[in-house]
Amino acid sequence: MSLQFARLSLRPLRSMRFVRFNSTASPSTPPLMTTLRTDLKTAMRAKDTSRLNVLRAVISEFNNSQKTASPIQTDIQLLSLLQKRATASKEAAKEFAAAERPDLKEKEDAQVAVLEEYASKVETLSAEEVGAIVNKEIAAIKEAGSKLNRGLVLKALFSPGGPLEGKPVARSDVAKLVNEAVPA
Repeated sequence: MSLQFARLSLRPLRSMRFVRFNSTASPSTPPLMTTLRTDLKTAMRAKDTSRLNVLRAVISEFNNSQKTASPIQTDIQLLSLLQKRATASKEAAKEFAAAERPDLKEKEDAQVAVLEEYASKVETLSAEEVGAIVNKEIAAIKEAGSKLNRGLVLKALFSPGGPLEGKPVARSDVAKLVNEAVPA
């Protein structure tokens, strides 16, 4: 009797279909990420180790961010990642220069060059355009009679329907301009 019960309980498992999802590309993959992935293959074929190391690291950080609460979904967010890595490499190059390690400094400088190359591929609004938008928004807030503060200006700029909503601009750059324009 127990043998017959075991046969009956296995039948539903045989009829189940398993679906495997493709985890390498998601509908929200930034266009620059697809460029990075194709360039990774090219760097592998060319045996360009400095470019290969940089691309692997950036793609790895991108993949890790997809598992967090705030995944990278736009080229601007990817640009922020590239800039952060470039800044870290520049700092490391300075430390290696101070420690009289020219071989390691060269390696970091090569990484910075690759990171800046890809960062330049992301089109953003110019600093002048962003500055004009920030000044216009500050004037509008002053005209409305509200008390001027940095948080209010940033909120107005990026709010739904705001002048910078959905525009290709890094929030950190806008925050720097607002900090310069609004007194403490």
